[in-house]
Amino acid sequence: MKIIGPDYLVFGVEDLDGSKTYLEDFGLTPVQLDATGWLYEALDGTGVIIRHRDDPKLPAPLPTSNMLRQQIYGVVDAETLDAIEAELGRDRRVTRLADGGLECQDDLGFSLRFQVTIRRPLSMPAEKINAPGAPAQRAPNELGVSDDMAALPRTLSHHVLFSPDNDKAIGFYRDRLGFIITDELTGAGPFLRPAANDDHHTLFFIRTPAYMQGLEHLAFHMGGPTELMVAGDRFVRKGYQSFWGPGRHKFGSNWFWYFNSPLGVHFEYDADMDKHDDSWVARAAPNGPEASQMFLLQWREKWAPGGGPEDAGGA
Repeated sequence: MKIIGPDYLVFGVEDLDGSKTYLEDFGLTPVQLDATGWLYEALDGTGVIIRHRDDPKLPAPLPTSNMLRQQIYGVVDAETLDAIEAELGRDRRVTRLADGGLECQDDLGFSLRFQVTIRRPLSMPAEKINAPGAPAQRAPNELGVSDDMAALPRTLSHHVLFSPDNDKAIGFYRDRLGFIITDELTGAGPFLRPAANDDHHTLFFIRTPAYMQGLEHLAFHMGGPTELMVAGDRFVRKGYQSFWGPGRHKFGSNWFWYFNSPLGVHFEYDADMDKHDDSWVARAAPNGPEASQMFLLQWREKWAPGGGPEDAGGA
């Protein structure tokens, strides 16, 4: 199955105005879809769709309080939609939409939609570094950071689901849709990438009780670790609460910084994720702090040396 990854995640929110402000402050661009719906998009067009929780245009809510209503996956072409319809139509209702997309539920009851991807191709430089022993990536007098540098989400990277039954999840996404397990945190769940995406993962499952089922977080790729740190610092200074990070994960190697949100889930800036092909052999490690991150930092106010308590202690 030539599935690329999530194009949009759809939410039914309680605080519509607060959610709008949050998403725009996070760095996403608002696009009004209709009288009651808004898309907040990254630079490539992927992103988040929000409506009020009582909007009749939304799919039915999960049996929990989670605000996620639907995951919309982008695929390479119409032939992939036909293949998904033929495969999933064997044992569930699959609705063909007027625009050619498909709607159904997975084996855990999550609402899914598949469509030919809306992703716009990006042509942007990645973060450049200079290191001894390697050719300089930045030209003389080309600065690596500045107060006014751009630091905007480039694409919807991945999302993480609380799952009451990981065996069902694996049976559906791996065995029916062709997702590939790249690594696993035993006691939590697997990282998966779809066949048409070489990112370490676009999906991760965390085993939880049924009353917690839903979305835990979603992440957006940035142009590099510096962009991530700049975006996160700006976000904190706007008054938003850091949940976890900044730091760097072990599985996937991606930098991360998570924030609380009025959408009831965490939003993550991420950067520099590993790429894999079909020769990769999946690893496994017990879930816990050592497996979860290589290192973890903590944001603090800026300071300058010059006599403060940080300078005590001598050389």
